[in-house]
Amino acid sequence: MFRGVKEDIQSVFDRDPAARNWFEVLLNYPGLHAILVHRLTHKLWQWRLKTLARWISQVSRWLTGIEIHPGAKIGRRFFIDHGMGVVIGETAEVGDDVTIYQGVTLGGTSWRKGKRHPTLEDGVIVGAGAKVLGPFSVGKDARIGSNAVVTKEVPEAATVVGIPGRIVKHKGEKVLPFSEKQQEMAKKIGFDAYGVSQMPDPTAHAIKALLEHIHAQDERINSMCRTLKQIDASYQAKEVPELDDEDFEPLEDSDRSANSGG
Repeated sequence: MFRGVKEDIQSVFDRDPAARNWFEVLLNYPGLHAILVHRLTHKLWQWRLKTLARWISQVSRWLTGIEIHPGAKIGRRFFIDHGMGVVIGETAEVGDDVTIYQGVTLGGTSWRKGKRHPTLEDGVIVGAGAKVLGPFSVGKDARIGSNAVVTKEVPEAATVVGIPGRIVKHKGEKVLPFSEKQQEMAKKIGFDAYGVSQMPDPTAHAIKALLEHIHAQDERINSMCRTLKQIDASYQAKEVPELDDEDFEPLEDSDRSANSGG
């Protein structure tokens, strides 16, 4: 047990350059206080002293601003930086060398008994204000961006951002939410698929759905034209006019005045 406490203290030095000495860390780090108390309350929970475990965890919550349910399983070298507002639910599981920041919630989306909270595998980092909700796994060495809301499984070494959370990087490679065809079509109509991370998620989702619909319509029309050509050799499909980039450029002030009759 003493070895585990020593590792928890050392994890502060490893991940917070502001930490100067052991006495300061033991005295001034609420994240460390919450973890040490949780080690005790989790043992009491396993020994079926559940009311006592819950009471002690509540006292810890009043003192640190961090709520960790005694039933949660916490691995080695867990580090909570700053910590205020952190909530970790009863069936949450946290692996080794995990780091989370203030305002993080490892919560559930159901009132049913059983596994309701997420599992964070080894080396996961969860940014400030993020919400990880549901009984799924966040893979080893994954990154959850600040204020993200994650409700689906995250693969190993992926980076997730946004509301709802979406994967923007996997094993060092950027992940684009659009296919090459969709990107070409988006470019024609003036929508920058690469800039989706700067857009509200509902808007990006709606535009992506429209692009998919347009692409499906194009495929269907091309298929119909090929069939008509087989039936009637004289059939000639009309060429679809190309979109002109100038049509999507912003109007100059003079053009805008002319169009408005001013």
